[in-house]
Amino acid sequence: MDGIFNAAWIVPIPPFLAFLAIVLGLNRNKRGTTLVAIGAAAISWVLGWGIAIASFATEHFGEHPIDQALFSIPTGRSEFVIGYAVDPANALMLFMVSFLVLMIFIYSSGYMTFPGHLNPAAYPEAVSQGKDPRYSRFFAYISLFATGMLGLVISNSLLMFFIFWEIMGLCSYMLIGFWYEKPPAKAAAIKAFMTTRIGDAIMLIGMILLYIRSEPSSLRFTELFTAENLEQLAHTTANVPFVGDVPWIALIAVLIFFGTIGKSAQFPLHVWLPDAMEGPTPVSAMIHAATMVSAGIFLLVRMFPIFEVAGEVSGSALQFVAFIGAFTAIFAATIAMAQWDVKRVLAYSTISQLGYMVAAIGMGAYVAALFHLLTHAFFKALLFLGSGSVIHGVEHGFHHAHEHASHDGHDEHGHSHIVRRSDGNLDPDDPQDMRNMGGLLQRMPRTGWTFIIGGLALSGFPLITAGFWSKDEILASAWGGNHLWVFGALALAAFLTAFYTMRQIGLTFLGQPRSEGAVHAPESVPSMTTPLILISFFAIVGGWIGIPEHFPVIGGLVPNWIEHFLEPYMAYMHLHAHVLEFNFVPLVTSLVVALGGLGLGYVIYGQGLKEGQIDPLSKLLGPIWLAWHRKYWVDEFYQVTIIAFTMALARFLALFDREWVIDALVNAIGRAALWLSQVLAAFDRIVVDGAVLGLGWLSDQAGGITRLLQDGRVQAYLLFGLLMAAVWLFLNVLPLIMTLV
Repeated sequence: MDGIFNAAWIVPIPPFLAFLAIVLGLNRNKRGTTLVAIGAAAISWVLGWGIAIASFATEHFGEHPIDQALFSIPTGRSEFVIGYAVDPANALMLFMVSFLVLMIFIYSSGYMTFPGHLNPAAYPEAVSQGKDPRYSRFFAYISLFATGMLGLVISNSLLMFFIFWEIMGLCSYMLIGFWYEKPPAKAAAIKAFMTTRIGDAIMLIGMILLYIRSEPSSLRFTELFTAENLEQLAHTTANVPFVGDVPWIALIAVLIFFGTIGKSAQFPLHVWLPDAMEGPTPVSAMIHAATMVSAGIFLLVRMFPIFEVAGEVSGSALQFVAFIGAFTAIFAATIAMAQWDVKRVLAYSTISQLGYMVAAIGMGAYVAALFHLLTHAFFKALLFLGSGSVIHGVEHGFHHAHEHASHDGHDEHGHSHIVRRSDGNLDPDDPQDMRNMGGLLQRMPRTGWTFIIGGLALSGFPLITAGFWSKDEILASAWGGNHLWVFGALALAAFLTAFYTMRQIGLTFLGQPRSEGAVHAPESVPSMTTPLILISFFAIVGGWIGIPEHFPVIGGLVPNWIEHFLEPYMAYMHLHAHVLEFNFVPLVTSLVVALGGLGLGYVIYGQGLKEGQIDPLSKLLGPIWLAWHRKYWVDEFYQVTIIAFTMALARFLALFDREWVIDALVNAIGRAALWLSQVLAAFDRIVVDGAVLGLGWLSDQAGGITRLLQDGRVQAYLLFGLLMAAVWLFLNVLPLIMTLV
């Protein structure tokens, strides 16, 4: 077994080698790119599942987790140890991440066809191949993205974790803005990069403080989470302005939590994630399920010992975490109720579900948070890939209709019953607007049924789906821990989730087609639908590993495997296991909110929208629905406050730089230097050049005189010699004569 565990450091290597191979040699070979990228993902999947299954099969594996150093970097205080770790938490993550990465890669090979926003005449080769002109670049980017997440999962230190964390931040920027010809995509990439940097910068401050205050100074998880280090962090305090003395561990926990707020799109840094939908749909699935936002929650899971001890010494630290999570869950759920874009509904759903996980960490429910992270990854990947399949189909339907449209306004098959909509700002050719869909279950059955499975899992459909068991675990933790306000907020968010999910299913797959694109939408190719079928299996059975043993009737028939698997590791990490007694209140609540939301959603949207009908909820709620639809104007608020202030400050500093101080000082120095150079030039001309020229003139005159002696006549040379001898004799004899006289 140790052999497979010691291969953990290899898991991120194949995608990274694929990235290098595509960038350096395969950029023009799309087939080679596909084989190399998918092959690398498959190798990582085999290794990841091998490690995960070996850990599952090892009895009491959590009592002796693997932490192996590869090399170290000396520092002034100690050293940074770079290596890999294998424990129950990241074994579960390896199982999920490696599988979803492979599925997304396979799906991408069918999805990345020639995009509709480009001019085909400009890319004849890409059109002939039926691929995106930057197909190879896309696979290079997602290979590096996969490297970042897999490397993050196996990291044995917070420093290494942060390095891979930032690699993912870079990849998200490049992939969200992949179609940079579209101004919204370019703006969304910048927005995502800048927003997440805020959280990352605050997190980095927390990491620095953790390194400085830890004994010994280290960011290695096994050294950070020793009982002695946690104890001294808990009982030493920092003086925070306007707050007073705060235990170091509580301050560090809150600072590190901001990394999750940014990366996992929690309020108030949630604004980047919906705009990230401008990237290709496989990117959305990577961000929302396999990587990126999952990394933010996994950070909390990894650092949970810090958060648990912080909660013991300063309850406000964990209350802050729980509040952000619960508020974000209900805040984002209301916005999802009033969106038309099929991917934006899922984006706000992701923000809401991440709020569930954050709230669970804030309540100390370690197992519940990790459990929901895993199940959510499967069914949200299924939903995003399903939405991409829908968009793909509707877009092809529009192309087909436009190519074969007749002059009377109907398509060649005479579908005169198509509902023409004009309410709102509807683009009648937008393949992502649910108002242009309807009736797709008949046209795209594999996509439709797998999407419905994912939607039911997201809604927490009772007993069958994975989402029910993981959501119920969080609600039970809230009720059992007497966090009643969290329980109420999450229960309401669960009801809204079920409602907007059925709204999405109804508008997309049920009722009658409402556009030419929906009428002619074809089913997607097998490379896109096969991953949907495989992922849907885990969207159902993935929750069965966490059925509580005291659950009525079926409890105990299937062991609560995930709890038993994590218990030894929790003991190793000195974590307190929260044993919950069964209570009917959270169970009944889960049943009511899930079935009630789905039922009410079906009553209102089960037949889609009729001709000329606007959203029934908008008529009922009026300005409330408008506030949801406009996302509470948070982006507009940021635009007129933070962004306006930043731009005004930038303009002020530009004036300070260009006209008032910096440039004025630089220009003054420049003018002084110019004047001094002119003075020195005059000194050079008058004094230095004058002296040099004077010496030259004297030399020239002396040469002119001596040149007279060189006339070639021997008599003159003899006369000159005699003259010199006479002068010498005179100079030497004259003093002697003077002495004698």
